[in-house]
Amino acid sequence: MKITLAQIKYKTGDFEYNCSNIKKYIESCSNKILKQVQNDNHLIIFPQVDIEEIGGKDLILDENCRKAQIELYQKIADKNYSQSILIGDILIRNGNVEASEDGYFEIDGKNIFVSDTFINDIDCDLYVLAKNRYYAMNTYKEFVDSIDANFSFVYVNALGIADANVYAGGSFAKNSDNEIVLQMPLTEEDVDTIDFSRVIEYKEEPLEQQIIDVTSFALKEYCENTGLKKVVLGLSGGIDSALTAALAVKAIGAENVLGVLMPSMFSSEGSVTDSLKLAENLGIKTVTEPITPLFDAFMTNRERLHDLAEENLQARLRGLILMFYSNRDGYLLLSTGNKSESAMGFGTLYGDLAGGYNMICDLTKTNVYKVSNYINKDVEIIPQAIIDKAPSAELHPNQKDQDRLPEYAVLDDIIEMYLEQNISVDEICEKYDRKIVEDVVKKIYRMQFKRHQGCLGIRLTEKAFIGGTNLPVVQRFY
Repeated sequence: MKITLAQIKYKTGDFEYNCSNIKKYIESCSNKILKQVQNDNHLIIFPQVDIEEIGGKDLILDENCRKAQIELYQKIADKNYSQSILIGDILIRNGNVEASEDGYFEIDGKNIFVSDTFINDIDCDLYVLAKNRYYAMNTYKEFVDSIDANFSFVYVNALGIADANVYAGGSFAKNSDNEIVLQMPLTEEDVDTIDFSRVIEYKEEPLEQQIIDVTSFALKEYCENTGLKKVVLGLSGGIDSALTAALAVKAIGAENVLGVLMPSMFSSEGSVTDSLKLAENLGIKTVTEPITPLFDAFMTNRERLHDLAEENLQARLRGLILMFYSNRDGYLLLSTGNKSESAMGFGTLYGDLAGGYNMICDLTKTNVYKVSNYINKDVEIIPQAIIDKAPSAELHPNQKDQDRLPEYAVLDDIIEMYLEQNISVDEICEKYDRKIVEDVVKKIYRMQFKRHQGCLGIRLTEKAFIGGTNLPVVQRFY
């Protein structure tokens, strides 16, 4: 029996697209693999397409949605394909739709077991792990190694987005000696017939490349699924907006990205020139909207205190301008705050936190720099001056992030230790000053009210503020 693995894309709630895409890969006679096996007994394995498994959430409560799900399987069965089609845990063969109560199917004399979890003591000829697994940094190799196969094994994952979660593929197969015989790429549709005797070397893209591929894939999918064509973002001359712009260009093309420069009386000359150089390197259009006249007009007959309220006013004027372009031209506004800032509440509600989507919200500042440097590994895309300058919101003279925050290397390590690694405060204090650690953890909790009002973004870790944590807004422990 020939076994083909099809790692394909699905769209939440788009039953017509999902059905059509499955059929395309079954029927593609131009595909060399299917030509080779079309006259043999043949099993084609697809990812789970059930609405609950591709981000449907409470759509599963909608009767018409459930009906459409059933009809999808039946439409494929009605084609009466010669191949056996396994879509997640649903088997379609001889024009019939079959489900198994115990997970077992008998196909061409082979005992096939399908599950959404891995159990290593199952008696079968082929184990199919059908579970759409969202992408999380530094977890893929660990997941592959966790599969100790003593039978032929296939893991199949879809491509697509489910709000913050990104299904990025990475399907693979192992033989009964627990050796990898097939590995599929991240963020790309792929189809291949499995040769369980062909052992291959495991390969993994650099983490920075994975992040670039996953975030650009996610934005492209978000735009496709929402019907949005173009994006707008503020270009501050800082590293976060620069990286976001570069990722957006990779996702949807330079012609679909607009950068808005909004200098103030506190903006350095370099912030403007660096932003213009970035735009030139990326090939994106820019407009310049100084906020000083708006700020001065509002502050007329008001006492100048040079306080937080005046800093937030600047940020909110910028948000106002960006939302104007978003509303007027139908652009998706990209927010550009990173995970470190989000943890510390280092952002202004209805100001720089305004937006419809955030590509880097789950990247610490340290990782923002790593990805930015990686983008520049062959040619300078992000101006080196942007990477080299000290981070600053430029809301008052000579302002620097580190005036109010610990050094990012320290801050990010504490955030990752506490959130990602679940290390206790006392243990973290063995490495860092207790006052710094306790202040960071306290702010993580006390700034939840801001994150609660933030826009949707891309989840890249197990403990993202979007989808991976569930911190209370109202609490008295911290």
